[in-house]
Amino acid sequence: MAVLDGSYERLRAAGCADEVAYVQACLRLFFNPGGAAASQGDMQGDMPAPAISAAHVADIARLNKVAVFVLKALRHAPAGAMPPEFPAWLDGYRRRTMSMNAACLGDSMAIHQVLSARKVDFVFLKGPLQQHMLYGDHFMKPSGDVDILVSPTGFALAREALRSVGYEVAGKSRSVWWVRFLGEQHMVRDDGARVSTVDLHHRLQQPGSPSPRDIDGFLRRKRQVELAGIAIPLISASDMLLLSCISVAKAFFNREPCAGYVCDVRASASRLSEAEQRKVLDHAAEQGLADTLLLGLRAADVLLGGTGTLLSDRATRILARIDNADLFHMVIAPWLSSLRWPQRRIVLWELCGREPVRYLAEAGWAASADLSRRIFDRPAAIQPMRGD
Repeated sequence: MAVLDGSYERLRAAGCADEVAYVQACLRLFFNPGGAAASQGDMQGDMPAPAISAAHVADIARLNKVAVFVLKALRHAPAGAMPPEFPAWLDGYRRRTMSMNAACLGDSMAIHQVLSARKVDFVFLKGPLQQHMLYGDHFMKPSGDVDILVSPTGFALAREALRSVGYEVAGKSRSVWWVRFLGEQHMVRDDGARVSTVDLHHRLQQPGSPSPRDIDGFLRRKRQVELAGIAIPLISASDMLLLSCISVAKAFFNREPCAGYVCDVRASASRLSEAEQRKVLDHAAEQGLADTLLLGLRAADVLLGGTGTLLSDRATRILARIDNADLFHMVIAPWLSSLRWPQRRIVLWELCGREPVRYLAEAGWAASADLSRRIFDRPAAIQPMRGD
C-alpha cells in the first residue's frame, strides 16, 4: 500500500461511514453547486457536521487528494456545515498545495526549455497544467513532481538532456523492471535549496493492466497551452480522459483511494459533446482501452452521480458483479475490511474486453515484469505506484 503513516489502520478501526458520506456530499456539491439544497440535506440531515471527526474527514480527503475540492464545495454549503478544526486544516492544506504546485510549474518551464533546445519530442502529463485545463485552477491537487511522456526511442535522449541541467536517475529506478516494464524513471535534482523530481515516462500503465497500444499517438495529438507567455505541450482532451481512467484502473489494482482521479474523469468527460463522446469511445477502442475507459466512467457515476450521457450508459456493464455500493467504497475507502475485492486476474480479463489473446498477452507481460522485479530489485527498493 502507498499509505505508510497509519491512516488506513485508523480509518479502518473507526469505520468512518459518516465521514466518507460527508466527503462524497462535498464532491457532489463541487460538481453541482446548483444542487445545493439536496447536498445540504445530505450534509446536515442525519449527520450534523459537529458529530463527525474532523481528523477522519481530513484523512479521507488527503488520501484521495480531494481536500481542495471539499474546500471549494463548502463555499456553497450552509453555515455550520464544517466540523470544528476542519477549516484551519483545509486552509493549511491549500497553502501547501499552492507552494508545491508553484514550484512544479517553475520546474516545468525549465524542463520545457532544455528539452525543446535538444529537440526532444515530449508532452506534459497530469500536474498543475492539467488541473488548470480541467478546473481553471493550477492548485487543485498537490503535485510533487513533473510527469513527462516521450516516445520509447526518445527516452535516452530526454534523460541525457535532463542530466545536463542537474537531474540524476534515482537509484531505485535504475533497474530493468523500472525502465523496461514500468516504463519510467525518477530523476532528481538537489540544488541545496530544494529537491525537484521528474518522472520520465515512455509507457503509461503498470504491468497487470492493459496499456495503450500507441504511445506515440499521445505525442501526435498534443496541444499547446500557455504558461507565463510560453507555449507548453500538454496531452489532448481525449487523452486526458483516458489517462485519468488509466490512473483509476491502476489505483483499483493497487487497492488505493482514487477519488481525485475519478474527479478528473468527470471533469474531462463533462467537457465533451455527444459527438465527441462517440469519438472518444472509438479512440479508446483503438488504444485497447475501451473497458479501462468504462471503469473510470462507472467509478465517476457511483461517486458523483450518473449523468445519463452516452458514456455513462455504456459504463454500467463493466465489472457488473460489483454492486455500486461496493465500487463506491473501493474508490474512496479501500481500507474497509468488509470489501470483497475481485481477483486481479478477473479485473484484467474484463479490462481486456474478455478477449483471450489480449488477456494472455497482458498476463504474460505482468508475469515477466514480476519475475524481473524479483530478480533485479531488492525488496527495499520496490515502491508502490505513485499518482499525481
